[in-house]
Amino acid sequence: MFRLLIVWFVVSFGFGILLVEPLNEIRLGGYKLGFWFAQQGSIFVFIALIFYFAAAMTRFEREYQEEAEQ
Repeated sequence: MFRLLIVWFVVSFGFGILLVEPLNEIRLGGYKLGFWFAQQGSIFVFIALIFYFAAAMTRFEREYQEEAEQ
């Protein structure tokens, strides 16, 4: 959980706000990378985090259910 929060923070606050100027030196699809992260790149990362979190929780629930049944 803590690692997911770190990724969320780095992508949203770090790439979208703090590191926007250095990232703007790189272009992605014709757009500056800092702008891309602030507008839509962070949304893609957040969606990936949601799917990862759901898969991880499903796996943890199965493991704990198996332990509880034994």
